[in-house]
Amino acid sequence: MPVTRRRLIAISAALALLPVAARATTTASPRLWTGQALGARASIRLDHPDAEAIAARVMKEIDRLENILSLYRFESALCRLNREGHLEAPPFELLECLSLAGAVHRASGGRFDPTVQPLWALWAEAAAGGRQPEAQAIEAAREKTGWSKVVLDPGEITLQPGMALTLNGIGQGYVADRIAALLESEGLTDILIDTGEFRALGGKPNSGGALEQGWPVRLETGERLSLRQRALATSAPLGTTFDQAGRDGHILDPATGMPAQARWRSISISAPSAAIADALTTAGCLMADSAALLTMLDGFEHARLEAAA
Repeated sequence: MPVTRRRLIAISAALALLPVAARATTTASPRLWTGQALGARASIRLDHPDAEAIAARVMKEIDRLENILSLYRFESALCRLNREGHLEAPPFELLECLSLAGAVHRASGGRFDPTVQPLWALWAEAAAGGRQPEAQAIEAAREKTGWSKVVLDPGEITLQPGMALTLNGIGQGYVADRIAALLESEGLTDILIDTGEFRALGGKPNSGGALEQGWPVRLETGERLSLRQRALATSAPLGTTFDQAGRDGHILDPATGMPAQARWRSISISAPSAAIADALTTAGCLMADSAALLTMLDGFEHARLEAAA
């Protein structure tokens, strides 16, 4: 059975730099909190005089977003939509996330498709029995997919019978974007959020109180990157697998119903939005070559391929 890709969520943030004397009267040493978020261990490290209250608001916001976007909370808006086939007065965040997903769907020629959930459930169920799903079952599940069958409207989201959506290829990035916006509104300016996808604002304060040019992050390929005012996401066709042998990856091709071919070890893409970067890397795992990857990125201003191996 598949395992979650990310076991730790980390958030670091600080106020804009002040003169040393002023800083000493404004805030104590950075404070660290730990807890659970998005089904993983979470840590929040804040350098702010109201750090404890802000950390509580961050955790509350993550919890609120999970109640909208999660596939693993029975009463989330997404789960209710999947069960009932329609959702009246959908939350703004669900509509926004699905609209972003639709943009990547179009740019990727349909490779990014949140309607693959029936296929994903089929593969997961078969894996629990130590097998692959049969071809006939895969085709039957494929008939329940198709982004064109989803009706998005501020008044109601509607799915055709048997359909279900997943936001696993964009939701972590979307949450990172929302938390970055929340921390900015609290007056924090130097922020790194890691929900499995990175979202960086400002630079990393060093021990002397000065800011580095950006936040240092390491790609799956081992390369290092300085991230500032950008997001970075990485996906790998075999990063999570259905089978113990590690051959059937978790990224499914909506055109065939089969796991993505392992053309790539990993793909890393940066963009102003973590949600967009997240979805683009998922779609990228289904691209045949780097030329197709770059064509997809042309549809998104400032999106950039950082590594593909």
